[in-house]
Amino acid sequence: MRKNIKLTAGIAATAALALGLTACGTSSDPSSAKDSAGSADKPLVVAASPTPHADILNFVKDNLAEKAGLKLEVKEFTDYVLPNTATESGQVDANFFQHKPYLDDFNKKNNTHIVPVVNVHLEPLGLYSKSLKSVKDIKPGQTIAVPNDTTNGGRALQLLAENGLITVKPGVGTNAKLSDITDKKGLEFKELEAATVPRALNDVDAAVINGNYAIEAKLSPAKDALVLEKADGNPYANFLAVKEGNEKDARVQKLAELLNSPEVKKYIEDTYKGSVIPAFGAVK
Repeated sequence: MRKNIKLTAGIAATAALALGLTACGTSSDPSSAKDSAGSADKPLVVAASPTPHADILNFVKDNLAEKAGLKLEVKEFTDYVLPNTATESGQVDANFFQHKPYLDDFNKKNNTHIVPVVNVHLEPLGLYSKSLKSVKDIKPGQTIAVPNDTTNGGRALQLLAENGLITVKPGVGTNAKLSDITDKKGLEFKELEAATVPRALNDVDAAVINGNYAIEAKLSPAKDALVLEKADGNPYANFLAVKEGNEKDARVQKLAELLNSPEVKKYIEDTYKGSVIPAFGAVK
């Protein structure tokens, strides 16, 4: 039986308190290093978004971990903040939910010390609509919902710009903000937390939705998206991450190897059919 534990924003205070109590420690602190190294006999506790991250981890847990001598515990989080603060505080050993641009921005803003271990998959960002059949149907006066966090918001605006819906300042790339739009072409924008964007789909004309949240909302990115990010050269692969200093934990290394295994590649391809794409290897 799977031992999943769903954690919601209700534990934010606990996570914040734990972070405050441990913030004075560093990876160079001998006692901290000893504790963070873990033990081969202890379960590796990994925070993850429910879909597809926890699903992939549970596949590893149910089919690969025991043979590899790894005890794995999966804790599900439904937001993009608590997995990192829980990893920083030591409440969990690792997390699996994010890409490098988001992590870089999070570390900078929160003075956290989370580092990537290995890439696993890509979730293409897509533009969806309940009422429109094509991107060509989007007209002036209509409203598009976009994620409000820095990296996914910029990523969303680039997707819209690449498909001719808006024009943004040259050179802003995925750091684009609404203020960087030079021509809205009559469109209105509604910024929402990434996890809530699918629920707003009935209230707007179209919405840019992260791949994992699209899948949770029973959307098929490969089939339902009006437009979808390209995989080639995409910097948004999702990876296993730990607090700095814990990269060499034998349990972490073992999980990294399993997450990049042929069995996981086949699971991703068979389960998500192009809505989630394997993207194995080192994080650049």
